[in-house]
Amino acid sequence: MLLNKKVSIWYFINEIKSQVLFVGLFAVCIGLLDLLPGFRKISLPLNIPALIGTAVSLLLAFRTSQSYERWWEARIVWGAIVNDSRTLVRLVTQFLPDGDGKAVKEFAERQIIWNYALGESLRRLPFSPRVQEYLDTHKISALNIPNALLDEHSKQIREITASKSITEFQQLQLNEAVTKLCDSMGKCERLKNTVFPRSYSILVHILIYVFAAILPFGLDDRQLIVEVVITFLVPTMFIAIERTSIIMQDPFENSPVDTPMTSLAQTIEINLRQMIGEQNVPMKPENPLYYEM
Repeated sequence: MLLNKKVSIWYFINEIKSQVLFVGLFAVCIGLLDLLPGFRKISLPLNIPALIGTAVSLLLAFRTSQSYERWWEARIVWGAIVNDSRTLVRLVTQFLPDGDGKAVKEFAERQIIWNYALGESLRRLPFSPRVQEYLDTHKISALNIPNALLDEHSKQIREITASKSITEFQQLQLNEAVTKLCDSMGKCERLKNTVFPRSYSILVHILIYVFAAILPFGLDDRQLIVEVVITFLVPTMFIAIERTSIIMQDPFENSPVDTPMTSLAQTIEINLRQMIGEQNVPMKPENPLYYEM
């Protein structure tokens, strides 16, 4: 996630530089083409480029709105994961007898690993050494590791219920907390696996280049430099807006605009370890970058 006071303009320029270069070359070619005798007599009312520009603006407004909505939904889901992780461990701490600290620690440790594993799975990264070590130690293997970890939660809840350590009503509350975590995981997987229609981007790009192609024929031919600059700047602004929506539409792609899942998992770990009474809890490391993951 990009940080408020450390935004790198170079990151954004790097994202759009190839398209900006292409638009610049396109603008120069169209401007020079407009000077040829066969095209010099062509003059379009400025209302026509304005109409296409308005259509592009409306499409871009919709695209940006939908992309931000996807990004914001992902952040809301991970906010719920933070709260539900605390709730689960708080309930376990309250329900289990004081002498059963081992079970409390097992729940907390498994939930900490679940957060890291979910973030790494969504980014389709290899599991970090600490996650892999936990999986190997507890012999957990499945196609969906986060779901398998939630299954381990459920198994332990069933075991402590069978041993009469908690009541059936307390079991219901714990299962509800695990169900909420499962719901959040499913929402993340839906966002990850539902792609934004590619045809929409193609349509927007076509309209932008059509706009850039006809714009010089609605401008004054006697001012070539101004004509080329306008033909370059206006489509470039459209391209920049469209690219902004593209890099926001996928919130789990391991990029600087990602949902900060690793940072949130670190926050959850600190909270849970403090809740179960661990001493010398490590704090989050300082972040020197303009974004956090």
